[in-house]
Amino acid sequence: MSDHHRLLEEQRFVLTRVVVASDMAKKRRDKIQPLEALHGSTLFIDGYNVLISVESLIGGKPVYLCDDGFLRDIKGIFGSHRPSDLTAPALDAVFDLLSFACPAVTEVLLDQQISMSGRLAALIRQTMAEHNVPGMVRTALDVDHQLKKIEGVIATGDGTIIDAAVNVVDIPGAIAKMWGVEPFIL
Repeated sequence: MSDHHRLLEEQRFVLTRVVVASDMAKKRRDKIQPLEALHGSTLFIDGYNVLISVESLIGGKPVYLCDDGFLRDIKGIFGSHRPSDLTAPALDAVFDLLSFACPAVTEVLLDQQISMSGRLAALIRQTMAEHNVPGMVRTALDVDHQLKKIEGVIATGDGTIIDAAVNVVDIPGAIAKMWGVEPFIL
């Protein structure tokens, strides 16, 4: 359909990331947990997914409140994230939020195949320590597959991971709400 209507790449990302079938959207919304649910729990973070959305939010790039209740960017970065001047402030925002939410342990998973994941992991470890958020960071070749099998609370905006998860939190959405940032709504 998008080829037929000659949609621009950004418009295609809006269609694929923002618009969700109503029955699937309801199932996903039902899985969203409030931040209070993190207290004392184990949290698993889809590292690049959350980071890129928070960087977009901080950088004033379009972020959308999607049909399924999650806040998502439409940057379309697949396997090519590069740290920027937005990375450290985005990580500070994430771990400020988590120091308030008090999960017992936080595990951040990063896609190993993305260039400089090891350096990003080191920066995340440092930021977690600075914010007194206990946990670990690791890289893996199959982050999505691993997250789909985890029974704990998962922070992601990836629809396929949300579909497999039991409990999910929307960290970019929580940060936008705390900061009073209004997302785009279709």
